[in-house]
Amino acid sequence: MTVDDTGSGTGAHPASDGEPGRPAGPVTDATSAQPAASGGTGREAPPDASADADPGPRAEDAPAVGAGAPEAAADGRGPDAGPDTRPEVRSDARHEANGRVDAADDPDSEEDPLALRLEGLILGAERRYTPFQAARSAGVSMELASRFWRAMGFADIGQAKALTEADVLALRRLAGLVEAGLLSEAMAVQVARSTGQTTARLAEWQIDSFLEGLTEPPEPGMTRTEVTYPLIELLLPELQEFLVYVWRRQLAAATGRVVQAADDEEMVDRRLAVGFADLVGFTRLTRRMEEEELGELVEAFETTAADLVAAHGGRLIKTLGDEVLYSADDAGVAAEIALRLIETMANDETMPELRVGIAFGTVTTRMGDVFGTTVNLASRLTSIAPRDAVLVDGAFAEELTRTGDAPASEAEAAEAAATAEKEGEEPPAYRFALQPMWQRPVRGLGVVEPWLLGRREPGA
Repeated sequence: MTVDDTGSGTGAHPASDGEPGRPAGPVTDATSAQPAASGGTGREAPPDASADADPGPRAEDAPAVGAGAPEAAADGRGPDAGPDTRPEVRSDARHEANGRVDAADDPDSEEDPLALRLEGLILGAERRYTPFQAARSAGVSMELASRFWRAMGFADIGQAKALTEADVLALRRLAGLVEAGLLSEAMAVQVARSTGQTTARLAEWQIDSFLEGLTEPPEPGMTRTEVTYPLIELLLPELQEFLVYVWRRQLAAATGRVVQAADDEEMVDRRLAVGFADLVGFTRLTRRMEEEELGELVEAFETTAADLVAAHGGRLIKTLGDEVLYSADDAGVAAEIALRLIETMANDETMPELRVGIAFGTVTTRMGDVFGTTVNLASRLTSIAPRDAVLVDGAFAEELTRTGDAPASEAEAAEAAATAEKEGEEPPAYRFALQPMWQRPVRGLGVVEPWLLGRREPGA
């Protein structure tokens, strides 16, 4: 959608006496020359006319001829108007405000008819509205509608008739949440942006994966494109139900973590373990491997990392091709994930070496991502970690010691074992070992003392 400063999406300014103002530029369509409802912003009552009709002043709103109002000329201008030099307005009903014609009705349109059929199948509705018409039907300003549309990740489309009843409903729902006080306008835009970004990647992945599997069409003579329609027709309802199920499950898990937070401040700024896992020498690999091989390697790495992180109670924040970012509430969980990643990749001959960096501290969470000094430190530790090794910061080492997952030193571990043996008790069962490394400066974070994380031998 194209934002219009007047709220009408047309560039026309209403006159002070309530009559429709003249357009700021040449008139190209009857639709684009109409002003928005009074005020042009906020929620408005939908027009009485059909939603897919061109919006414009209704007959009852116009001044009556012979009732004190000047009689209008045939072209709608006043009797004192000068010669009409405006360009001719096309009367073709398919002609849109920006001079475009609906692709579904235009035989010369460059849009693929199959693409339009697929769009109708997926959206479940046909194109009926221009952005201006959709905003008016939803009862929102053109400016707010444009903000929502762009936040969802969709391109500006001028005033082409490309929107459906579902688009109107989505605008109405978001604006309704703002009007009811459940969301601020800024928060509603964030909801649109986070949902759009997440589902855009999901949709791209699904289409790429489904079509990649169609190496041969099921019917001789059919192209892979022609197979797409029946495939989507079968998959769409099942994928929609599955998507809602997974979203509800994730929402329940996230809500549970928030409820368990100690206070309101911890709900936003929380103490977490944050880890980066990075494939060593990935840039060199990109020069030697074919694109298909590289894609398979990245997919295998991301799949393995996602499975291990989820299985051991962590949360995968994002994947960056040769790197994954994860978090965990518990330092022991983060340590176990890191070592499992190293061990799993080391046993796979097709995978390059891996290195992991973990830091523990206060983290700001926003829109599913994590930010702050702790995240930056974990990233820096990853860049200096040896191959097939895990480096952690001092705060993470202290947390492992506090929870009894690792001894502060080997001398302390030996002393604890001797004391337990004298008293006839079981010695502490430490899972991890920590080895201090040389202090070194880290760009942007000063001098840090990293620790090398490893497993303790059974019985040690």
